[in-house]
Amino acid sequence: MPGSSLNLQGTDEMKLLLFSIICGFLRVTYQNPRQDWTLLPNILVLEVDGTLGEQILRCVESPQELVARGNQSQDVFWKKNGREQAQRGNTYRVQLEESLGGGNYTCHSKDGSLLNHTVVLIQEDETKRRKILVKTDQDYLKCSAQNYNGEFHCSWTWHSSRSGKVAFIKARRVPDDNNTKCSVDASGQLWTCSSGHSNFSCSVNDNRISCLDEQQCPYAEESQQIHIDVYVLSEHFLVEKYSKYFHLSEIVKPDKVKIARVNATVIQWSYPSSWSSPYSYFPLTFQIAQLKAGCTRCDSPCNDSQALTVYSTDICQFKVKHKAQAVCVRAKDAFCNSQWSEWSHKRLRNHRKNKRNKQLNKQA
Repeated sequence: MPGSSLNLQGTDEMKLLLFSIICGFLRVTYQNPRQDWTLLPNILVLEVDGTLGEQILRCVESPQELVARGNQSQDVFWKKNGREQAQRGNTYRVQLEESLGGGNYTCHSKDGSLLNHTVVLIQEDETKRRKILVKTDQDYLKCSAQNYNGEFHCSWTWHSSRSGKVAFIKARRVPDDNNTKCSVDASGQLWTCSSGHSNFSCSVNDNRISCLDEQQCPYAEESQQIHIDVYVLSEHFLVEKYSKYFHLSEIVKPDKVKIARVNATVIQWSYPSSWSSPYSYFPLTFQIAQLKAGCTRCDSPCNDSQALTVYSTDICQFKVKHKAQAVCVRAKDAFCNSQWSEWSHKRLRNHRKNKRNKQLNKQA
């Protein structure tokens, strides 16, 4: 009947439309990573956005290479983190969902010999909440330098519920972003990054890296910023990148000064031995704080007093007040709005008490 044929035709068209919608949906939700790139030899980073996806790994580049090794494609088997997988053949499909799919993938010949390996790391969209490091003082990386000789340190705080380690370090001056090549030694602790204009060496110790710009001239104007990238890796093969830009003048923080007594009323201090010299070219500004009796937080007295600022290019002396119990001194670069050193603290009360006791003993 004409009506029936029209109904059948409409049903077929509806099926075709539904099939097209399903296929389109699968193409959207089951896709490859947004980007993949090599972090180090045999270490592949997959940038994902949380949708379903897959990544193809190859054991060897061509079937001819397998034949040359006495194997056939169907003989190749795969392991993920040491556990044998069901997939066979020269290619392996890594299934991706959210941050899952990372691991150490190895392919083996029929007799179990290792043919190749690839460590797959997952990097989530950077707009998502970070999971490996936590912010301190509104930043993830905290960097400082003791002087202008080119050495600096950056530290961070691991998330309390995650075990992490450094996977990659890249340090360079800003213009050399694309030309810098970085490598690591066999220990995984010593890194070198070089380009046509800069050479950096870095060492890793748990939650801290120490780097040296080997071409830094402390007497020249620092026109280019340092750019440091630290890639950290969780135990579940999730990798995150943390970056910092700075001039050394922005992060320089002198070491603590040494305070000595001259006599009962005068103290003196000198520049930290690690500070750049000559001091006339790298002057420091000092703050001196005196504490009287009755401080409210004597466990950290240097935070409880008003400080007097002193500029000096050499050893400095200061006459303390008669009622002062202690004196504190700290320093910063005189020309830059950088960090103050930690307070140096020296108690005076015990010295005066001992002197009074000696006088009483003489009178007796």
